[in-house]
Amino acid sequence: MAIFEVESGAPLMGEVVVHPAKNAVLPIVAASLLTKDTIFVPEMPDLSDVRSLCGLAEDCGCVIRREGAGMSLSTPNATLPSAAHMMRWTRASVLIMGPLLARLGTARITMPGGCAIGQRPIDLHLKGMAALGAEIVTRQGFVELQGRLRGNVIYLDLPSVGATENIMMAAVLAEGVTRIENAAKEPEIIDLAQCLNAMGAQIQGAGTGTISIRGVRSLHGATHQPIPDRIEAGTLCCAAAIAGGNILVRGAKPEHMRALLFKLQEAGTSVSEFPGGLRIRGKAQWPMEVRTLSYPGFPTDMQAPMMVVACVAPGTSVFLETIFENRFMHIPELLRMGANIRVEDRVAVIEGGYPLQGTSVSCPDLRSGAALILAGLAADGVTRVEDPQGHIDRGYERFEHALTELGARVRRL
Repeated sequence: MAIFEVESGAPLMGEVVVHPAKNAVLPIVAASLLTKDTIFVPEMPDLSDVRSLCGLAEDCGCVIRREGAGMSLSTPNATLPSAAHMMRWTRASVLIMGPLLARLGTARITMPGGCAIGQRPIDLHLKGMAALGAEIVTRQGFVELQGRLRGNVIYLDLPSVGATENIMMAAVLAEGVTRIENAAKEPEIIDLAQCLNAMGAQIQGAGTGTISIRGVRSLHGATHQPIPDRIEAGTLCCAAAIAGGNILVRGAKPEHMRALLFKLQEAGTSVSEFPGGLRIRGKAQWPMEVRTLSYPGFPTDMQAPMMVVACVAPGTSVFLETIFENRFMHIPELLRMGANIRVEDRVAVIEGGYPLQGTSVSCPDLRSGAALILAGLAADGVTRVEDPQGHIDRGYERFEHALTELGARVRRL
């Protein structure tokens, strides 16, 4: 249970450093199950999703040690997980499927947890494993997979990030060559491929629609620094566009955030890029049109924070959510704060410029929770964001601390 109190105040000023990306770290934790040697991550974010997956990895035989800001992971003897409840804590638990199947020739998983933002079935993961030669049996709430893996051509009906990662990790130890068609192109895919290649894998094409993996006999240890979190960086950029001011987001990679940065500029904020990060100046002044798409399109994870930007920018903005059918759960809470939003199916029309009012709101999912905190930066009075399930801490490390460093009035009760 977490409760955040937010008050509007002066424009945001100063600088803040972005943490390593949650969505890059999680598959690296899973990848550590592929080798008996040590994987060292110099900077590991302290997030509840990361802790949950680390707990599941330990249940699979991984030995994990915190070393300052970093973490070492070694799995001398991999085993199937015994604690089924751990898999329901985070959706990333499905990522152990590929590594265990590749290393042990067998895997057992239950349906993973996470935010209730829409249907996220694992059928693409299972089809990929079946194409590599796994036999799949469902019994007593579990999915069991067995088989000696051989390379194959796999076409994904959708460019699923998780399925692409899982198939990559399974294929690195498969016999022969695997080709993934219509693969996800996210920066986190490239980051995982770089980590696996540092471990001795042979992967080409990561970041494009076709990824080729030549299987090897075994992998070894490696040191890998994950990429910065583009969603955390984008959320902080939205905070500046909502409250106004002049902030420096150190560590942010503009090349990973093009769609968001173009929309912020379209809204009237100033975006300056340099090798060490981003500078955001000014407050949103104009409406925008946003359509969420797979990378390199506008990320669905940034839809909720960007909608708050639209709430403070005068004019009519239109948002189309194409990825998840339940990704508008923040809208009822924004309406309670005085926002003027109409929803028809997956389209939201926002009449911006109406004053927001501080009140008590509830966090329905991870990105919505962050968006509601940002809304409090522009609302009159005090906004109380209640997060009974701890969603915000799943993806933002001490989010209130990052904002207070910039001069925001946010405190955790």
